Amino acid sequence: MRLSHDEDENNLSLSKFESMLKTNKVFFFDSEEFEDIVLHYMDTGRLNLAKKALKLGLEQHPKSTGLKLVQVEMLVYEDKLDLAEKLLGELYAIEPTNEEIYIQQANIFSKRDEHAKAIDSLKVALKYTEDYADVYSMIGMEYLFMDDLEKAKEFFIKCLEEDEQDYSSLYNVVYCFDFLDQNEDAIRYLEKFIDRSPYSEVAWHQLGRQYYALKNYEKAVWAFDYATLIDESFLGAYLEKAKALEKLKRYQEAIDCYTITTEIDDATSFALLRMGKCYEKLGNKEQALKFYHKTVHEDPLLDKGWIAITDFYLHEKNFQKALYYVNKALGIDGDNSFYWKRYAAINDALQFYEEAELGYKKAFENGDINLDTFVLWANSLQQLGEYDSAIEVLLQSIEVFPDEYEIEYRLAGLYYLVGDGKSGKFHLTNALRLNFNNHTILSEIFPSVWTKKAVQNLIEKFRN
Repeated sequence: MRLSHDEDENNLSLSKFESMLKTNKVFFFDSEEFEDIVLHYMDTGRLNLAKKALKLGLEQHPKSTGLKLVQVEMLVYEDKLDLAEKLLGELYAIEPTNEEIYIQQANIFSKRDEHAKAIDSLKVALKYTEDYADVYSMIGMEYLFMDDLEKAKEFFIKCLEEDEQDYSSLYNVVYCFDFLDQNEDAIRYLEKFIDRSPYSEVAWHQLGRQYYALKNYEKAVWAFDYATLIDESFLGAYLEKAKALEKLKRYQEAIDCYTITTEIDDATSFALLRMGKCYEKLGNKEQALKFYHKTVHEDPLLDKGWIAITDFYLHEKNFQKALYYVNKALGIDGDNSFYWKRYAAINDALQFYEEAELGYKKAFENGDINLDTFVLWANSLQQLGEYDSAIEVLLQSIEVFPDEYEIEYRLAGLYYLVGDGKSGKFHLTNALRLNFNNHTILSEIFPSVWTKKAVQNLIEKFRN
């Protein structure tokens, strides 16, 4: 039940109604005008005005079924479900073939999370309605609430067979295909839809997204092209096309697409960041840095912008500047293990080992359990002379990587350094058994341990 008059007539009714409220004069409106006025105020969230209009409407048209159904809709909106149901019962006795009664009953069931009952009511509404598309769409939504994606998809497709312009249902169909991992089925459906409605930019856009999901970037660009040809201001299609072009390493074309999005609407930090990445891929460092700075100027709280500048200076081996910008990123997202690892690596390069150790520790505490994180963390502690702490870190890592030669060689070296030859021999034996060819790790990281006679004898034993 939505606006039944055209926009000009509705605006005239609204102006007349608001004038009446200001002057305290009573004007006459027909019942449909009142319905439109009440629904307009409900749709715009002005419930007090909606209630005033409904009260006046019912005073002027006390027997109007349409207005009473609007009253039911308002009661449902306010969660007064028992009152709404009672009024619906009265209306059913008067007009048992009015589809809106069953639609509102379905809304009540839906609010009570009784979605199967809601569907039953909507199926009754189908017997009396002329607007099949709207009811099919509502049934689809109820199936979505029940997590029955196959049935939801079926009814959204029925809706689109009645009304190809119902883009909300088209998005919902594609959502169902996506959720069910049916990308190829989605492509087949969208191709048939496009055969019937070749100028649907939304369908072309969704087709491009399906090809992108399947990593068929050439076809994705082709589909997005059609979407932008039909609607030259289709911002989302240009963005998706640019992303696909990046995947194809056609960076200049991607930049051109991102540039178009900044001409259609205000530049977004996402587009600016991606343009910077593209320029960097093209080797245009000056333009890359310029766009990274534009990104953080546009959105100072975008941590990805700051980390992009960090990585830029890391590649340039300008570690002081990289450290400044990684701290900016951490100031925004201090729980990001990736950023802490960057922080640690930069401090490692600057030989700030205490800060590096803190970075690896924070990365671990925030969920990074990669092998290289444990190894680099232990290296930092070793540089600080904290051999026992380094051993603790590596023993922790064994729980995640039980048969990793890199850990065993390092544990062997550290135990020999702290004078625990028995443990050193145990871990060196493990390491040599796991990967003899990499035994020179000891000479590189622990030169004083490498020269020990007991170590060399053990190596020789495994050589033979």
